Amino acid sequence: MSTSEINVSANNNNQTMKAIRQHEFGGPEVLQYEDAPIPELAAGEVRIRVHAVGLNPPDWYLRECYKMLPPEWQPKVPFPIIPGTDISGVIEAVADDVDGFAIGDEVYSMVRFPSYGLSRAYAEFVTAPASEVALKPRGIDHIHAAAAPMSLLTAWQFMIEVGHDVQNPLQPNKHVPVPIEGKKVLINGAAGGVGHLAVQLAKWKGAYVIAVASGKHEAFLRDLGVDEFIDYTRTAAEDVVKDVDLVIDSVGGPTTGRFLRTLKPGGALFPIFPLGFSGAEEAGKLGVTVSATQVRSSGAQLAEVAQLLHEGTVRVAIDSTFALADARLAHERAAKGNLQGKIVLRTR
Repeated sequence: MSTSEINVSANNNNQTMKAIRQHEFGGPEVLQYEDAPIPELAAGEVRIRVHAVGLNPPDWYLRECYKMLPPEWQPKVPFPIIPGTDISGVIEAVADDVDGFAIGDEVYSMVRFPSYGLSRAYAEFVTAPASEVALKPRGIDHIHAAAAPMSLLTAWQFMIEVGHDVQNPLQPNKHVPVPIEGKKVLINGAAGGVGHLAVQLAKWKGAYVIAVASGKHEAFLRDLGVDEFIDYTRTAAEDVVKDVDLVIDSVGGPTTGRFLRTLKPGGALFPIFPLGFSGAEEAGKLGVTVSATQVRSSGAQLAEVAQLLHEGTVRVAIDSTFALADARLAHERAAKGNLQGKIVLRTR
């Protein structure tokens, strides 16, 4: 089916929208608020009028051209690009071959991730494959719904169900979540976007949860039900914690190996950002599994977790909100770190 054969709800030809675009790699200053064409609808897609956009680390990784990766892994992108993946909004057009969605549906999505510049979420309109879209949880607003997709899918795919067969190129084995009911789970970076949702999924599954974060987040994490709290600015968790079944390190990177000593034999360390880990030999000697996966878009999983969000079983915390035009300021906030939950852009 060609685009010309698809019926849409309104003729948006030759119309523009406001979007954040970047024409080069760099710091937050490369994010430009400007006019852009409203995206055309293709087969298998819906077009969404965006109400809110959730920010995630891959947004600034892409902005900087994934500079932490080896040059051969750095993506080639089609400038100008519109960054971002996570949205909540209202469907305003549906392709003829799409079933299950209608104009006016409130939906949320992590759009086309990973695709390196083709998700185009920092905008007033976005198109998305219907397979990556789910109805917005009724019990939350667009701000909270937009904050959920990537962080919640990351926690879900690491801890509950991978839901895809794409191999992580950094490891030879497929990532397999481990049972956590009745187990002791340590979560590092527990107040951040992925961390605070991992805390809640672990508690939902019946785990004993040790949260590691800075002291300013203790009350927040206690309210989420953590059983123990460690202020990393005062105490190194690896010096005081022993016999843990699973560590979710939502910070990851080269320092994640320090958590190996907290695990019991047969335990598992899941670094959300595994690049730089160099403790494979030590992990083998300790009988510890180290594993990661890369989050992938999934409308089916978003539909599954929607009930948890609707009921309040899982709550998304909002660190701060900014107007779409102020995306540069939002990225500057992210660069300061020590987030409590998610940053969200408002388009309306």
